[in-house]
Amino acid sequence: MEKRNFQREMEQILQRAEQPPHILLHACCAPCSSAVLERLAECAEITLFFCNPNILPEEEYRYRLEELKRLLREMPLPRRIGLLEGAYEPERFLSFAKELAAEPERGIRCQQCIRLRLEEAAKAAKQVGADYFTTTLTISPHKDAQFINACGYAVAEASGTVWLPSDFKKKEGYKRSIELSAEYGLYRQSFCGCPFSRDQ
Repeated sequence: MEKRNFQREMEQILQRAEQPPHILLHACCAPCSSAVLERLAECAEITLFFCNPNILPEEEYRYRLEELKRLLREMPLPRRIGLLEGAYEPERFLSFAKELAAEPERGIRCQQCIRLRLEEAAKAAKQVGADYFTTTLTISPHKDAQFINACGYAVAEASGTVWLPSDFKKKEGYKRSIELSAEYGLYRQSFCGCPFSRDQ
């Protein structure tokens, strides 16, 4: 499949909008969210959706959620950002991930984990009446933006929602997330949250 410039596609969609759209933004952590919020809050209403059953143990999950809340309190943004917490159900993640423990980053385990979170994000987008849903995951150089967007489109079609394409690492998005993490003293974890990723 020919690689698409999902960041440019997102910019074109947002430029065509007659009024700021409401975006349900799945958030994996505060560092990744920082640069994405800075980029999107100028032109959209945003509800952050923290749904990450892959993060273990629960103490790690709670700490990352609190860091996200702190970022929202401390970061000056042009609009108020809503925050919705999804159900923390690590057993759903472990039900398929245990058998895929040896899979590398970006492998089948990652893909199934991303699909689970995007499916929950689509449900949340319907719940809050968002115009689009997307995820901060594409800011990471360790994640496959082509797969994430393909998965997002598939989930949207199945759920009757609208996926907003993105590749937030473009235009030095990842670099900006590192700068903002330093500015706000954010906890930058060394693994995605999945214990199998941490142990590899």
